[in-house]
Amino acid sequence: MSQETTLILFKPDAVSKALVGQVLARFEGAGLKIRGIKMLQFGDALLREHYAHIASKPFFPDVQNFMQKTPVIALALAGENVVARVRELLGPTDSKKAAKGTIRGDLGVDVMVNVCHASDSLETAAAELKRFFRDGELFQY
Repeated sequence: MSQETTLILFKPDAVSKALVGQVLARFEGAGLKIRGIKMLQFGDALLREHYAHIASKPFFPDVQNFMQKTPVIALALAGENVVARVRELLGPTDSKKAAKGTIRGDLGVDVMVNVCHASDSLETAAAELKRFFRDGELFQY
């Protein structure tokens, strides 16, 4: 199986509660490799682009306010079957339904305050990686 790359966004709850190192250690402990990492503040345009699938929903302003509370950390992770492996490590989107031992089950609160966003497919990952990383910002080693 070939190396694949996915996108993770450490959400404001992970940043403000100083959970980034702990979560990153879980990803690395599972054998996943960092290809790129950066901190950024979501502007309105980038937020609407990234969340285009829900931007017209009535709850979007709540998502927008939450995601702009603090900077976020974008992480490109590589490994075999990386999308599925990351999603397994994270647990379901709704932290209340996530099993203990998963990242969201241990550290998340609910469906929005759930530590990380993760790409849901390789196709989505490719688009999301281009959104957050420019040419030359992803590394192989």
